[in-house]
Amino acid sequence: MIRRLIAGLVLLTLAACADGARDLEKPTEPLGDFKLGHAIVVTPNIVKGPVSREATDDEWIAALDSALETRFRRYEGDKFYHIGVSIEGYVLAQPGIPLVLSPKSVMILRATVWDDAAGEKLNPEPKEITVLEAVNPDTVVGSGLTQSKEVQLENLSVNAALQIEKWMRQMQRSEGWFGGSGANAATAARLAAEARSSEAGTEAARVAASAPLTETAEAAPAE
Repeated sequence: MIRRLIAGLVLLTLAACADGARDLEKPTEPLGDFKLGHAIVVTPNIVKGPVSREATDDEWIAALDSALETRFRRYEGDKFYHIGVSIEGYVLAQPGIPLVLSPKSVMILRATVWDDAAGEKLNPEPKEITVLEAVNPDTVVGSGLTQSKEVQLENLSVNAALQIEKWMRQMQRSEGWFGGSGANAATAARLAAEARSSEAGTEAARVAASAPLTETAEAAPAE
């Protein structure tokens, strides 16, 4: 986990993260039949990375829960879905670090989406996402030098909600989540697999039926 947090910090020097707050200012694009049921945030095994400010589990849960509610309550589809998020680790850049290091912040989380009507997960394995803070004039020299812990928490949480939505939209296109463009393809693939399985079973039964029977009993002596 510590290695992944450090890797996330390295990535900050290579690319900027999208600004979740600015994205919320854009017109809302429909997300299929998605309607948020519950957003649940947990921190069972959260790890604080090196040279990080301290933040309590309750602070993380409150910040991310608020960001998820703000982003996903905008959608008014016909089916309820639940979003579960486990915060795995974080670094909140702190002041006092040499300026040359440009200390910034990062969060690692795992997300799962549930179909309420079906009572099952859409992704059997949680999706791991690394969230970076947006690069802007306030963070280019290190957010630990320009922002309070509360602002860092809020910004990372807003960006986390945006990254989760981007992943969900990707799955909508590729896997047909929320009745998306991939739904027909996913259904066709499932039906084809079921047909192949059925054909294999029918062929096995035909072979078994045509096989000669083995005589196991001796013929009774003639009287």
